[in-house]
Amino acid sequence: MTTLLQPVGWTEAQLAVPGSDARLALRHCQPADMPVRGRVVLAPAVGVPQTFYAAFAEWLAARGLAVTTFDYRGHAASLQGPLRQAKADLLDWAQDCLAVAQHLRALDAAEGLQRPVLWVGHSVGAQLPGLCRPALPVDGMLTVASGSGYWRDNAPPTKRKALLWWWCIQPVITALCGCLPGKRLGLIGDLPAGVVWQWRRWCMHPSYSLGVEGERARQSYAAVRYPVHALSMTDDEMMSWNSTRSLLSWYRNAPQVLERVRPADAGQPRIGHFGFFRRDMADTLWPRAAAVLEQWLGPAGDMEGLPRRPHGGSAVAPASQAALAEPATVVAKHCPPAAPSMAAGQGDLFTEAT
Repeated sequence: MTTLLQPVGWTEAQLAVPGSDARLALRHCQPADMPVRGRVVLAPAVGVPQTFYAAFAEWLAARGLAVTTFDYRGHAASLQGPLRQAKADLLDWAQDCLAVAQHLRALDAAEGLQRPVLWVGHSVGAQLPGLCRPALPVDGMLTVASGSGYWRDNAPPTKRKALLWWWCIQPVITALCGCLPGKRLGLIGDLPAGVVWQWRRWCMHPSYSLGVEGERARQSYAAVRYPVHALSMTDDEMMSWNSTRSLLSWYRNAPQVLERVRPADAGQPRIGHFGFFRRDMADTLWPRAAAVLEQWLGPAGDMEGLPRRPHGGSAVAPASQAALAEPATVVAKHCPPAAPSMAAGQGDLFTEAT
């Protein structure tokens, strides 16, 4: 088992979201005895508290990164008052993402610093950034087990249950309780009614959030220019190969790489939708993800203990060919030139074959 290279420390904070009365619970983890080379935000999946990501946050912090986790408004530590009174939907959660990223930029600016800010989004944590206006002020996004939530694009284990969930279980429970008390019932997590009803509308539409929210959502995704690197698990019980490709197609103007990850890559019988963040992935999958973050840090930001990952060195698969079949490891898509980077060394195409 990988041990921490350096001691780390945790602090807690409250962040007021501009234009609302919401306050987000933030937790910051950073190295105690070494310089901070950049910032990382870990954005959670639906119903998952930020504490779930603590082990991965500590592992990154021990390699010189200041890591911030948070709970969306109306959820977990950010819940204010009774759950049934929480006023929040998924577009509010997108604004929470923007508020966190802008807050971290402001913290560095106040100290005269311009360190890279990187985003790691788990499931919905990689969907919401595309709905932010303006676009998230980050230098790259690593998506983990994310994709479209359209029920027909779900992986088979979830697709078989989706209609029962969306047409029976969820509507009845939410209508009766005025929220989704999922933790008590062993279903997902505790969620405000506004989040659940909007999530249902998205999941029932073939174009997911774009089909429900319309042209504004399409334009928001199209405005993203920071690079996106997606890790798709072959045994993800929720996100299929098609759903992940759909998500990346919405970020159509972002430089992007899609990487397929198998349990054998981690020496494990299973990864699934949540397994990437388990502590027993520290020696296998976490260095792989950290290498992606490292290339966005720039030459001055190399993380201790990780080799430089060269840009290029593999063939680029045209998007039209990439869509024909699932690749062995990586599909790289060359997109239109990105906007000027906020981090040194960031280009408009990243490819890597493993």
